Amino acid sequence: MNFDKYQTGGFYDEMFLEDGTARLGATPLKQKIEQLSDGELRRRQKAAESSLLRQGITFTVYSDNRGTEKIWPFDLIPRIVEAEEWERIDAGLRQRIQALNLFINDIYHDQKIVKDGIIPEEIIRSATAFREQCVGLNPPKGVWCHITGTDLVRDGDGTIYVLEDNMRCPSGVSYVLANRELLKRTFPRVFESSHIRPVVDYPSRLLEMLKSLAPEGVYSPNVVVLTPGIYNSAYFEHSFLAQQMGVQLVEGRDLVVFDGFVMMRTTKGFERVDVIYRRIDDDFLDPKAFREDSMLGVPGIFEVFKSGRVALANAPGTGIADDKVVYAYVPRIIKYYLGEEAIIPNVRTYICWEKDDLKYVLGNLDKLVVKAANESGGYGMLIGPHATAEERKEFGEKVKATPRNYIAQPTLSLSRVPTIVGDHFEGRHVDLRPYILYGGNDIYVLPGGLTRVALRKGSLVVNSSQGGGSKDTWVISNAKIGT
Repeated sequence: MNFDKYQTGGFYDEMFLEDGTARLGATPLKQKIEQLSDGELRRRQKAAESSLLRQGITFTVYSDNRGTEKIWPFDLIPRIVEAEEWERIDAGLRQRIQALNLFINDIYHDQKIVKDGIIPEEIIRSATAFREQCVGLNPPKGVWCHITGTDLVRDGDGTIYVLEDNMRCPSGVSYVLANRELLKRTFPRVFESSHIRPVVDYPSRLLEMLKSLAPEGVYSPNVVVLTPGIYNSAYFEHSFLAQQMGVQLVEGRDLVVFDGFVMMRTTKGFERVDVIYRRIDDDFLDPKAFREDSMLGVPGIFEVFKSGRVALANAPGTGIADDKVVYAYVPRIIKYYLGEEAIIPNVRTYICWEKDDLKYVLGNLDKLVVKAANESGGYGMLIGPHATAEERKEFGEKVKATPRNYIAQPTLSLSRVPTIVGDHFEGRHVDLRPYILYGGNDIYVLPGGLTRVALRKGSLVVNSSQGGGSKDTWVISNAKIGT
């Protein structure tokens, strides 16, 4: 296979310039691919898929009547990020996470940003993720969001934007690690000569960060991963990360609050738990504090957390920064708390709660992407240019009925990466989800992240539940290519 017939026009291509010349960091990979014998790349692709199957690397699609458990879709051609560009991304994500943590802490304390008129109080009070129970809460080191997955997109002019923030239970990092192992086996010499920055140390960094949250006086903290159970769509990731960190994977039924502490049931009796990496949403975490009907959480765990006897990552209440309406205010949030302009801009966003924006959105549904404020996974969304007139009309009625719950953005010309389609390459649209760890002492940005790819031709929806897959992400180090 070669790239002779690959079409680069119409969209920003992550691997090629407009004239078809490979970008600097992609040159060794292009040369290697074109040196392969006929059919060899397809054989390597199938070998990678077989490896995923053997390892049980899956995800769940609840809406598929043919069966919910799916092998993770994966394409061998990586997305490549040059060192200089990554430095800017790294700085922008550090800035954003620092500001959003200050914002969350302020919202649950003095709400100075509201009193100073930067964000309307109604936006905060009407957010479904705002938790009254968290008012006055003081998590360890003042950090609320310890693990973040921030979605980035590149438009047709080459500009990178933040599409959304995921600050509750962001998933996908296990696939980053699995993808990397597959690519290292598939292109070992190219990988070495291209000086790709490593991602293999993420589990150890995650564990180190979690241990740093331990209650005062605990010097050898007991860390666990709390999962909703085997039927959760990200269960593979929960078990994978627990195994990689060498800690216990537990469900709510394995934990109990006793004498003011969280205890774990073991074959040798009860053991105290000090730090919990929770993969359960706020609503289901503690039936005494949140949803009374939850069977997934641990009764009384929230009170133990408030007393400082156990740490939770992420802290309850962080979802306020996930709200897509709050997202529209993030550049102002950065300016307010840090006195800086946002390094990575937001996508232009229309807030349907605001009268003029609502009028514009309803009059331009054929040009916009409209999103529900608290949906994810590609759900609750209208892609106007691809929708029928009837679909736009029905969605418009939803927006008019509850304008607070919607934002709208222009349709972006998402960048593309070559993708294997049969016996040739075609461009497919991608986004990028880097992962950020914040324990209070330092902010760490995993060099790369999950490149999600819309495998359906012409599709802009990259979510795995909507027909998307993934690619490895190669961040080139500052070392000279090819040396």
